[in-house]
Amino acid sequence: MINPPSPDWQLAEVNLARLKAPVGSPVVAEFVDALDRVNALAERMDGFVWRHVDETGNATETRVHDDPLVIYNASTWRDAAALETFVWGTIHRQFYHRRAEWFDALGSMHFALWWVPPGHRPTPEESATKLATLEQDGPSEAAFGWADLPGATRWREERCPPLAAE
Repeated sequence: MINPPSPDWQLAEVNLARLKAPVGSPVVAEFVDALDRVNALAERMDGFVWRHVDETGNATETRVHDDPLVIYNASTWRDAAALETFVWGTIHRQFYHRRAEWFDALGSMHFALWWVPPGHRPTPEESATKLATLEQDGPSEAAFGWADLPGATRWREERCPPLAAE
């Protein structure tokens, strides 16, 4: 289990997803149209600290991958319980369960967690490094997944079937 180095450290997360079609396409319109609402909800959650935002007001124009259909999300949270409450205790859960409608499997590591000191804002470059570290080295204090957190539920295994190539 990977604990924070200090009780005041925060949990950073990065998630990449490959859209089935470009932003603006009817294929992904329901997802894209909900981004502002879901992001605003995240920002109101107890334990939310920060999220990456680009000129779109979300992060759909931030490029961290050669594929232009890959979108980026990064945020920081007080702790794992706060992030988990947002993911599984809000409408976000419904969108997550429907992800196969809007996303294709990426074929590489797409989700990572790591601890950051208070006030730290992960950059897209740092996030890409964390994903690569997790993919190459497996879970460590540098980057890890939900199952590596003390007290975190095993939501991925219990509640979410993977996309075809995950």
